[in-house]
Amino acid sequence: MRLIFAAVGRLKAGPERELASRYRDRAAQLGRGLGFPACDSLEIPESRARRATDRCAEEAAALLTHLPPGGVLLAYDERGRADVTSEALADRVAAWRDVARPALVVAIGGPDGLDASIRTKAELILSFGAATLPHGLVRVLALEQIYRSLTLLAGHPYHRGEAG
Repeated sequence: MRLIFAAVGRLKAGPERELASRYRDRAAQLGRGLGFPACDSLEIPESRARRATDRCAEEAAALLTHLPPGGVLLAYDERGRADVTSEALADRVAAWRDVARPALVVAIGGPDGLDASIRTKAELILSFGAATLPHGLVRVLALEQIYRSLTLLAGHPYHRGEAG
């Protein structure tokens, strides 16, 4: 299963870009031994349409071109679920891999959010809570959560849940 991070907008050089790159590289390295042979990060140009609804629709169409037939779409959206634990996400990722889904596409919208077409196609919609977060930080957090999922699947000590 390929891992594909597709985000609208471009991260400028700086700490967010460096941290996102670090988590992507870590996920790519660890994922190869777990049935995830590739971990790609794609930046989708922001739409220049005048109306927000048109911008969202254009960006959604561009995001969806990276979803192969049979692929899984996981979207980050302010209306998504904030109650999914890291362990539960890891279990979902493993289940998708284990039924030979070709790719997991993690989609992050632009400043106007995600079009309904993305939310309709997504098998899981997550949120990092009610607060509005900077776009670059959401990218870093999404990459970190997939990396954390892989460490959980590998039995790596990176994740330390509650002692029990």
